[in-house]
Amino acid sequence: MLRSATAADRDRRVLGLSLVGGLLVLVVVAAAAVRYGSTPISLSALGRVLVGPGSATAPEDVVVEAIVWQIRLPRVLLAMVVGAGLATAGTVIQALVRNPLADPFLLGISSGASVGATGVLLFGVLSGLGLWALTVGSVVGALVALLLVFALATDAGALTPLRLVLSGVALAAMFQAIASFLVFQGDPRATQTVVYWLLGSFGRASWDQLWLPAGALLVSIGYLMLQARALNALAIGPQLAISLGIDVRRLRRSLFVVTSVITGVAVAVSGIVGFVGLVVPHIVRFAVGSDHRRTLPVGAVWGAAFLVGADLLARVAVAPQDLPIGVVTAFIGGPVFLYLLRRGRYGRGEYS
Repeated sequence: MLRSATAADRDRRVLGLSLVGGLLVLVVVAAAAVRYGSTPISLSALGRVLVGPGSATAPEDVVVEAIVWQIRLPRVLLAMVVGAGLATAGTVIQALVRNPLADPFLLGISSGASVGATGVLLFGVLSGLGLWALTVGSVVGALVALLLVFALATDAGALTPLRLVLSGVALAAMFQAIASFLVFQGDPRATQTVVYWLLGSFGRASWDQLWLPAGALLVSIGYLMLQARALNALAIGPQLAISLGIDVRRLRRSLFVVTSVITGVAVAVSGIVGFVGLVVPHIVRFAVGSDHRRTLPVGAVWGAAFLVGADLLARVAVAPQDLPIGVVTAFIGGPVFLYLLRRGRYGRGEYS
């Protein structure tokens, strides 16, 4: 009993340190992202415009205020939301398919979402939905991709890890080809903008873009936290989940929808940003274990910090130009994926 209590205290300390540490890193990285860019801002000027928005009178402060409040703050906050969302989606997908190499990008889910979004942007598909069209198109594309990869990787009720990864890679290539074809057939005047968006970018971030993904993320994480124990059981195996009275089919369907919504909404506002859902959950599980009551909140915080930092690097690496954020995350996530593939034995055996 004493050992159990000691272990529980240790887990709580680790959880607290991970959350507090993640929040501190997020604050520091976010402050740097607001301050630095093609036009660096001094600390004194930044403090003045943050404390009193709308009250700037000096010409230099008016310019700084416009940069901070209209460009950088919306961009930083949107990167936080997308990073938290992709990390959450990666955590859930890895539990859903019981494969630590799964993430929305590698399984083709982000690419499927991009097809739906490209159809909306270039051809006016779902235009009757107005402002919701891009988000709905992305979510539908993500859901179709997730269902396809799950169906292709399942054999006699079992998920084969190697087949899962290969199916995801093949579907990602197929969806990217479809998106490229749509770009080729679409309005030439919009081609450059859409191609840049497909590589991942927060360059068009605005306050209006922020509320929908933030709301979707909060609702999704709230629901997932309520399902954390069921996710723990499903990650161990569906037989255990069934023995605990969990309706596995219903749980999987709800996870399909939640993951597709998170990924689709993220792609709608940022384009394709890969590997966040792979890298962050691995780091978080190493720190706090695999209990989803801990990995979900900690992963969201560190996912937000990771993507804000990656976006800052994208803005300063080739300043005054913006490097697509997908390029930066691929440079980081690609080697991590190869390391995990080399270290593990995910191509052997089956997960039921």
